[in-house]
Amino acid sequence: MVNQIKKSHFFPLLGIILTTTVWSISRPVKGQDILFIKNLKDQEIQQKFLGHLNLNKYSDNLSNLNNSYFKVSTSKLPKTFYTAQLEKSSSNKFKDINLSETFISQETIRSEINKQEILEEEPRILVVEVIVKGANEELENLIYNILQTKPGRTTTRSELQQDVNAIYATGYFANVQVTPTDTPLGVRITYAVKVNPVLKQVVVNTVPDIKDQRALLPETVQKIFGQQYNKTLNLRDLQKGIKKINEWYAEQGFDLAQVIGSPAVSDDGVITLIIAEGVIENIKVRFFNAEDEPVDGGTRDFIVTREMQLKPGSVFNRKTAQFDLQRIFGLGLFEDVRISFSPGEDLREVIVNVDLVEGNTGSLAAGTGISSSSGLFGTISYQEQNLGGNGQTIGGEIQVGERELLLDVNFTDPWIAGDPYRTAYTVNGFRRRTISLVFDGDDSSIRTMNGFDSPRVIRTGGGVSFARPLAEDPFSKPDWRLTAGLNYQRVLIENANGKIAPLSAPINGYPEQPLSFSDSGRDDLYTLSFAAAQDFRNNPLRPTSGHVIRLGLEQTVPIGSGSIGFTRLRGNYSYYIPVNLIDLGFIEENQPKPQAFAFNVQLGTVFEDLPPYEAFVIGGSNSIRGYAEGEVGNGRSFFQATAEYRLPIIPAVGASIFFDYGTTIKSQRSVRGLPGVVRGLPSDGYGYGVGLRIQSPVGPIRVDYGINNEGDSRVHFGIGERF
Repeated sequence: MVNQIKKSHFFPLLGIILTTTVWSISRPVKGQDILFIKNLKDQEIQQKFLGHLNLNKYSDNLSNLNNSYFKVSTSKLPKTFYTAQLEKSSSNKFKDINLSETFISQETIRSEINKQEILEEEPRILVVEVIVKGANEELENLIYNILQTKPGRTTTRSELQQDVNAIYATGYFANVQVTPTDTPLGVRITYAVKVNPVLKQVVVNTVPDIKDQRALLPETVQKIFGQQYNKTLNLRDLQKGIKKINEWYAEQGFDLAQVIGSPAVSDDGVITLIIAEGVIENIKVRFFNAEDEPVDGGTRDFIVTREMQLKPGSVFNRKTAQFDLQRIFGLGLFEDVRISFSPGEDLREVIVNVDLVEGNTGSLAAGTGISSSSGLFGTISYQEQNLGGNGQTIGGEIQVGERELLLDVNFTDPWIAGDPYRTAYTVNGFRRRTISLVFDGDDSSIRTMNGFDSPRVIRTGGGVSFARPLAEDPFSKPDWRLTAGLNYQRVLIENANGKIAPLSAPINGYPEQPLSFSDSGRDDLYTLSFAAAQDFRNNPLRPTSGHVIRLGLEQTVPIGSGSIGFTRLRGNYSYYIPVNLIDLGFIEENQPKPQAFAFNVQLGTVFEDLPPYEAFVIGGSNSIRGYAEGEVGNGRSFFQATAEYRLPIIPAVGASIFFDYGTTIKSQRSVRGLPGVVRGLPSDGYGYGVGLRIQSPVGPIRVDYGINNEGDSRVHFGIGERF
């Protein structure tokens, strides 16, 4: 191979001499070692100065080349000039000669010299041979192709360094050394290279070491670098892979992560990358006022930090942080929530600051309203959402209406302290006095025997319920939400004067009927309740896609007055299909389509004992529109279905076209006291119509005009979508 190299990369020195332009020289001028000869033709120069050259001596002095710099006079610069560099000895022999003739304007030369007082003219040597050692044939050819140093040409130290840099730039070599060697004919240039090993594996180490919390998984590393394995390591390709790692971190939200330091390359082809992923040293909760001044907060820190998936020791992730902020803001306790950073004690780690502006968590509200089921009513309520800084809610409500009197107090802990599953509980006590739709309606009503007025159902009691989401962790969207509770009610049937009324007056040819389960007009209900809900709607207030399922079971314990024991089952399923039947000009192209088909199916049944006031009621604004409240029927079982087409008219107003159907499944005669039968209710029916939806701070105000299967029509009012 060496002989081949010499043959292909060697030219006689004489060839170089014969093909060059003749140069001009003169004797050195004091203080000036670079000489300019003005306006001389080549032949004249040759004849006048050829005798000064000693070619043999030129060759002998190659080993004495060095980087000498000489000051240049700026006066009387010629357009055409030749340069020669003298030996440092007094022999007036030349150790390097620039053979090139330069044609350049006087103004340009003067400009360049004014920019740089020192002209650097390196010594040049004649190259007769170029050899590459340490590489296989493929890489050897690659090196020869990129080298600027060629046999038969001159070169300088800087040009040799440029070649070395070019070899390094290929990415295949760990070390490159260049060595010039004198020969009788010129200088041999040898490039000795050390080839990178074959890449076997890329190993990632994090600082600090967080193997269990590491964001970058081995399979991701394999995907990025896998194509480079079992090939000669190319540092350029390696750098591209490192860039992809940094890009992957950014795409995944790990904004603080990056590869640090230089990769460590072992002789066996294993590369070790050191990555600082942005480990969280600590999370600090800080409170500020509206003017962004630090203040003491009323909320305990753990109420905030338990809502965060980011934890000390984990890697900071922007996407996770965004969801954390949403959950914290969703507590309803803060007006503003922000995240900032501070350096940790370990500079490779970071402190995450949660900066909060607390809002007013106590509220007192009063208002009036009207609904198809309750009529005209007024309400006053108080609620504190952050009792003792623990995120707990305590509240009370008084509601007075045409058909209802309600007193209710409740306490809710949305997340029991120390529970890893986000279990909540609610304790409540209540007293409710209502004119039940089982007994009373617009078209027909049952009257009490001892007062001949509408029976009043008084419920007094309380209970406790627990709710828990079923999810892999408390921060992911749950597949199901489960609820379990224990409740007690003392139920009294009274007339308008507050006297117990266990029996109804005869009606429609039927004799008196029991209004309660016990003969005394006093019932005790001890109830165990279980419920499960799955909600995958895109918007709980104005859904246009997805579905929601609700299942419920109630089991009473037959103790107390009446010894009532029944099992109640209920199911509720809604499904939403987005459509675009009408071109709405005010909806932007990329915005969600607000039109939808909405479907709802409900059914239920009761086994064993059934007090009349616990019967299912059908008809009205939340059932079959076009009928008055409860005027279709009440029974032991029921089924109802609804189809709606919903569309916006203007951004704040929407419309609905609907069809409702419901039936008691011929179960009215299985209810104690036969309330639906004695009232003459039809047991099944349907309705259809149109409605308006007006957006308000409390939700959509619903106004529906319905026509039933008997030809009657009715306007219904309500708050929120029916389903």
